[in-house]
Amino acid sequence: MMGLNNLNHKRLDLRGWLVLFLLLSFTASSCSHPQQQEKVEADAVKKEIEKLAAASAAEVGLSFHDLESGLVVEINERRVMHAASLMKVPVMVEVFRRIDKGVLSWEQRVLVRNSFASLADGTPYSLQPADDSDPEFYSLVGQSVPLKELIFRMITVSSNLATNILIDLVKAEAVMDTMRELGVVNMQVLRGVEDAKAFEKGLNNVTDARDMRVILEAIVAGRAASRPSCQAMLEILEAQKFREGIPAGLPAEVRVGNKTGSITRIAHDAAVVFPPGRQPYILVVLTRGLEKQEEAEQLIASISRLIYDRLIIVTKQRPEQ
Repeated sequence: MMGLNNLNHKRLDLRGWLVLFLLLSFTASSCSHPQQQEKVEADAVKKEIEKLAAASAAEVGLSFHDLESGLVVEINERRVMHAASLMKVPVMVEVFRRIDKGVLSWEQRVLVRNSFASLADGTPYSLQPADDSDPEFYSLVGQSVPLKELIFRMITVSSNLATNILIDLVKAEAVMDTMRELGVVNMQVLRGVEDAKAFEKGLNNVTDARDMRVILEAIVAGRAASRPSCQAMLEILEAQKFREGIPAGLPAEVRVGNKTGSITRIAHDAAVVFPPGRQPYILVVLTRGLEKQEEAEQLIASISRLIYDRLIIVTKQRPEQ
């Protein structure tokens, strides 16, 4: 009888372990199921974006990171392109770092001037109001304005004149030291804008999509500068006037801070998007090859809408497991 009882106890123990194993297996499967769904959907979205790019005949570099789910989608993320005005974000970061250190101050007066030394040979050159998205600023040449006005104009209306003044103030080499510290790999901020001689020699500001995403992530995380400075940078990005790219693909109620960049056959947008009730996500879309800027903006907006509808709304509406 003792042997039979022991055998029954062992059978019960084995059944208990089997039930526990099945429960754990089911729990693990349930927990991984949403991640599997996200991966399948992300792969499908990536293919659709590639189709959009192919149909437009544009080169596209893309880097997306959802800070809520951790999902990352990238296409040609290390393809280097002319940075255009995206390089103004690293300049802003360096200015705020100087403010944090007390080297510069938010309210200090800075002389507005329109003469700069070419990176190519040091000869002077000037900017033309007709080539600048902020032509009104040229009326202040010879006067002093607060540092904060230069920062706002550089980002929100992409003022080339304000950008060159700020680069001369903090130096391109310092901007690059900071970018390397933050983890960028291919981005180069070598000079101010509209330096024709430097352009002819191939001395250009460049970036790839991932490096631009890394910078925006550092701002969101409060690592690019002090937390108050990073918050101020996000607020400046949210005051952006050019909204035809990533913001155009989003519902009106969604907050977004972005910086665009465009020159001939180049159009980019880089954004921090704040969907209601969740963590933000970072999206950077670089394009090259389209003759009309409007076509590039439409492509970027379509990609933005696709990501929001398929990767953000779906994730938000999925019930918790």
